[in-house]
Amino acid sequence: MTTVSYVSLGCPKALVDSEHIVTALADEEFSVVGEHESAGVVVVNTCGFINQAKAESYAAIEAAIENDQEVVVTGCLGVEKESLQDRFPSLRFVSGPGQTTEVVNAVKHLSQKGVASLLKDRPYGSESGNRVLLTPDHYAYLKIAEGCNHKCTFCVIPSMRGPLESRGVRDILSEAEALAKNGVKELMLIAQDLSAYGLDNHYGANSNEQAGLREDIFLLCDELSSILPWVRLHYVYPYPHVDKLISLMADNKILPYLDMPLQHASPDVLKAMKRPASSEKTLNRIRKWRELLPDLSIRSNFIVGFPGETDEDVVLLLEFLEEAKLDRVGCFTYSQVSGAKANDFQDQIPERDKLDRQDLVYEHQASISQDRLQRHVGKTLNVMIDGDIDGETVGRTIYDAPEIDGLFYIRNAENLNAGDLIFARVDHCDDHDLFGEYVGHQVGLR
Repeated sequence: MTTVSYVSLGCPKALVDSEHIVTALADEEFSVVGEHESAGVVVVNTCGFINQAKAESYAAIEAAIENDQEVVVTGCLGVEKESLQDRFPSLRFVSGPGQTTEVVNAVKHLSQKGVASLLKDRPYGSESGNRVLLTPDHYAYLKIAEGCNHKCTFCVIPSMRGPLESRGVRDILSEAEALAKNGVKELMLIAQDLSAYGLDNHYGANSNEQAGLREDIFLLCDELSSILPWVRLHYVYPYPHVDKLISLMADNKILPYLDMPLQHASPDVLKAMKRPASSEKTLNRIRKWRELLPDLSIRSNFIVGFPGETDEDVVLLLEFLEEAKLDRVGCFTYSQVSGAKANDFQDQIPERDKLDRQDLVYEHQASISQDRLQRHVGKTLNVMIDGDIDGETVGRTIYDAPEIDGLFYIRNAENLNAGDLIFARVDHCDDHDLFGEYVGHQVGLR
């Protein structure tokens, strides 16, 4: 069996692309491994959203080339094909994101494993239920739409992945059922704009296959809640119809968690970014949501150092954080992306100033996050076990997503397995994690 090395970089949306490519390679009887010097072909699924991600992608490509391996480059950085081939003249194949068939055919050609090409648009793993997961077995990402209709000036996702293209409800539910059957207990829904799901199909009106079943995010989540115990939402915009999702959370049908990338709070910066919401409307919406669901956990990402951003704009962002009391915050320094309109904006910010502003945001948010965590102290919470760190059992509450949020370090929790759903009592917290003690299993959900 021919061995192929696979390196997956970037966001969860890219990870799902990688899972479909790896599944297709396995279907073609390739042995797929992580970084491995003995593999003849290396596939690198790249990220090109920020400079740090680009550097990581370049390093992975360079390492494989230096090891005299054939390199197949795909993913978001692949849209800069000419630039990549100028930088690495020995590259034999470069593609953009989501091109499973083309990538597998390139691997077959470079490995000289037969000449028959794969059929384009064949589903790999989703319908048959044999999708290879690159996450732990107990949780998975499920991409419900591709592309984006927004025109943010710092982003080139629409040019890389096209406009919004929603999957059919039945297709999504079929994949969710297959994942649940294979042991997945936590499903994280992802799309570039999750809350716009179905808009491109007029919420099912243009879809013959759905036979009248409305396609919108509320009804989809309602259906998914009967398939898996934990359903978590990522990349939700604060549209008015998100109010209905909060009601599902209040009814314990989906997790009380929103990952909502707001990017900034200054009206001037948001206007320059061409973001679709105002900070005041967003604050009002958050207040309304927490009136209905006080324990709602909200995560958001912000960009500092956007061209033209002033010290006053940063103060407005800090004031917004104080008002919004978000549970988790990621903060990135603005980075130019090839093809983005903001590259040509005047008043570009020096890197040192960007880093100083990033530090300011994180320092300001730390006490807010700790105050939000403090409300859990003394309570018994629903927890999913992820494994152990240095012999100590760790899990996550319903308020925390894997990898990006905090952990729950649990005492007296021997003989638990990843994916177990338990109750644990919180003794104390810091500004990121919870600490406490095992209470018992959730009946019927071990």
